Amino acid sequence: MKTFKVLIVALALLVNLLFAQPSFADRPKYTKDPHYIEVTQTLDKLIKAKESQEIDAGTTPEEIDKKIAELEFEKYAIETGNNWSQCRNDTGKTLAVYGPNRKKSASSYDNTIYFLADGQATETEWNCEGIYLPSGVTVTGLTPNGQAQELTSAVALKIANGTQLIAKTNPDTKAIELSAVPANIFKSGDVNWFIPNVSPEFIAARVPNIPMPEED
Repeated sequence: MKTFKVLIVALALLVNLLFAQPSFADRPKYTKDPHYIEVTQTLDKLIKAKESQEIDAGTTPEEIDKKIAELEFEKYAIETGNNWSQCRNDTGKTLAVYGPNRKKSASSYDNTIYFLADGQATETEWNCEGIYLPSGVTVTGLTPNGQAQELTSAVALKIANGTQLIAKTNPDTKAIELSAVPANIFKSGDVNWFIPNVSPEFIAARVPNIPMPEED
């Protein structure tokens, strides 16, 4: 009788393990991703600011709603695995882009600068994290208002996960036009990305070296 009771208890525990959600289950890997953490924290901050009506001066409720919607979509993209972005270069010159470090890379930076030829796009499922632009370049699309800005220092433009960014040169103004507003604009020292102080001519002279899928 005692053995029978032990078996019943063991069976109940087994059923509970099979059907109950285990509290000790590992958290999804994306929750440890710095970018996912940044997106989540920024989203929470904006939602709280909207609820408390503590909106920065010069920012409209419509702009807050749009930014919240964009961050929610980006968060969703990361959670569902649609977290790679693509960059296309239609500038007429070689474009510097940021992508994953190679497996055997000894770089201490979070990513690597690659060079994308004119008329080309980065490979499918190869995550283009952003683009590099040197000082002296005029850019349109850094902000939602779309005004042209001349860069006084080199910058790294980080793009949101799941974004296709197209950079092209306006034939009349010669400014670089971006198809999507960057998620962040970094200067040297802001983030662990390599942001050198080189000229536009130096970048234009680089040999394209975007890796093919089998090379990465």
